[in-house]
Amino acid sequence: MGTTQLESVPEPKYWHLRTMLSEALDSEFSVGEILPNERDLAARFGVARATLRQALEQLELEGRLQRRRGVGTTVAPPRVGVAVGPRQHAWPGTGDDGWRPADCLAAVPPAAVAEALGTGRDEPVHTVRRSRVTHGRPVAAELLYIPSASVPDLTAIDAPSGAARARAVLRELQRLELEHRENAVELGSAGAEDAKELDRLPGAPVLVVTTRYLAGGRTAALSVATYRADTCRLTFGDSGDMEIHHGPETRAS
Repeated sequence: MGTTQLESVPEPKYWHLRTMLSEALDSEFSVGEILPNERDLAARFGVARATLRQALEQLELEGRLQRRRGVGTTVAPPRVGVAVGPRQHAWPGTGDDGWRPADCLAAVPPAAVAEALGTGRDEPVHTVRRSRVTHGRPVAAELLYIPSASVPDLTAIDAPSGAARARAVLRELQRLELEHRENAVELGSAGAEDAKELDRLPGAPVLVVTTRYLAGGRTAALSVATYRADTCRLTFGDSGDMEIHHGPETRAS
């Protein structure tokens, strides 16, 4: 089998256009500004509209642009930094961590989650659903699995359902002494439910962060958080600081 000399392969025309458009976004446009229509943009850069669409789709995938029905193509806000490093040594829901509790149900978790929690495969656990929004758009959705043993004093009378029950479960969880937390990050594709909640198409690239919270020598809770890959930049380490490659700097805990 022969080898391919990558340096001899010409850069695709749409990719060159994507670079030129990216430079224009940095120098000529502000966040939220509507781009000219495709016909005008194609004429400006002297390309076919099909080539222009490829470049725009690439920039949308990278999070530089967002297409809004009834509005047009606008310059997207900079990515939000999400610190998942060791400095975040706290239970979920402690302080203002940017997450909004939406609901809490007692449900049997996926088999892999049950194994990580050390619960029976048919044993229901508290499943807290939370979401995160920035600049008016959803950036992440989370399922937080908490076995009953981690919140033994919770009663249905205190919080029967909905966001109130989610907050009650989190408050009870915070009574435990957190010993350690572990994070794992992987690239994934949005399933139907995640895509709906994150306002993306099914199959869109996402970052999946799995966090184990340990207390009393066992896994007291397990979080599976799905982040839009086009809006978030995950940060690690003690500082939690974040560098933005374009636009104003944004930081988030």
